Amino acid sequence: MMAHNILVFDIETVPDVDAGRRLLSLTGLSDAQVVEAMKLHRYSEAGTEFQRHHLHRIVAISVVLRTAETLQVWSLGTAESDEKALVQRFFEGVERFQPTLVSWNGSGFDLPVLHYRALLHGVEARTYWDTGHFDRERKWDNYISRYQFAHIDVMDVLSGYQPRAAAKLDEIAVMLGLPGKMGQSGAEVTEQWLAGEIEAIRNYCETDVVNTYLIYLQFERMRGRLTESQWRQLRRQMRDYLLNSGRAHLQAYAEAWHES
Repeated sequence: MMAHNILVFDIETVPDVDAGRRLLSLTGLSDAQVVEAMKLHRYSEAGTEFQRHHLHRIVAISVVLRTAETLQVWSLGTAESDEKALVQRFFEGVERFQPTLVSWNGSGFDLPVLHYRALLHGVEARTYWDTGHFDRERKWDNYISRYQFAHIDVMDVLSGYQPRAAAKLDEIAVMLGLPGKMGQSGAEVTEQWLAGEIEAIRNYCETDVVNTYLIYLQFERMRGRLTESQWRQLRRQMRDYLLNSGRAHLQAYAEAWHES
């Protein structure tokens, strides 16, 4: 069984109202009003309310970390942590563990957003950005190149790198007998953020990252990196972790998984 470190990650975002105020010359408006103005502006220019990558503010980063010794699921920082602290903790984790990064649509969304926010906050990430300048081996095994596996965007790989073949995390999870998003949606995050419900956002993000990890295990089994017995063992390890976590949303996921 693979012993190297695995870091599965997912982010939740809201419109960057500070940038929106500056770019659209908005003054005297509440955050909620700026959000609506940004949505209207984006819809008028592109026919969608979904903001461009650089106008997303990160409000949660959740991870599954698997090492040779441990398995953990958590959200970085606390509900009170600012965006810079969250982004810094993510890249510090990459520096410390030098893991295989795993995501669902991370190449298309999560990582570009993290790049822009790290740029904004001046977050250093030497190992992450290294393509051979500091460590020669990174030329052939780095996080930036699309067709290398230091970062595995499971959706990107399974779709054959074809956007028209991309699939939703929830649909693939349910197809594989996992709970999926259990009735939750990323579309609710901005409203939750405006209402100050950061813990709810962090909990939702954690269930997403568990879905991604379990799909990743199925992928590793498919490509011969796990035997069936190893795959079953790692799934049991995750289920036991969730049931014993003492966290209601993770226990609810484990129970829904058992029922499915």
